[in-house]
Amino acid sequence: MKKNPTGSGALEQRYRKLAAKLAAAGPVLQGTITERTIERKDRSYGPYYQWTFKREGKTVTVNLSRSQAALFQQAIDNNRELEKTIEKMRQLSLEICEIKTEGVKKRKPR
Repeated sequence: MKKNPTGSGALEQRYRKLAAKLAAAGPVLQGTITERTIERKDRSYGPYYQWTFKREGKTVTVNLSRSQAALFQQAIDNNRELEKTIEKMRQLSLEICEIKTEGVKKRKPR
């Protein structure tokens, strides 16, 4: 890749836009919300909402109300969007670092 330190300006601008997106995010949670209904021959019960996530390597399940489920789902969606944004920032960071620095000189084959 050809090194052009002045060419990193556009990449840095894209990076700053992504960083601003991170700063504007609301609450974030990891996990999954599941809606459950119990079916019996004479009646069905529910819906019940459960939030499942990992804590110290163990799966934890928490029962939620309908209003909690909606708020928690928004926080989970925010987290997924942040993860995508961070991955884009990592890629841009690599490109910026490669442009701004010179790599190891390789020997020419004999």
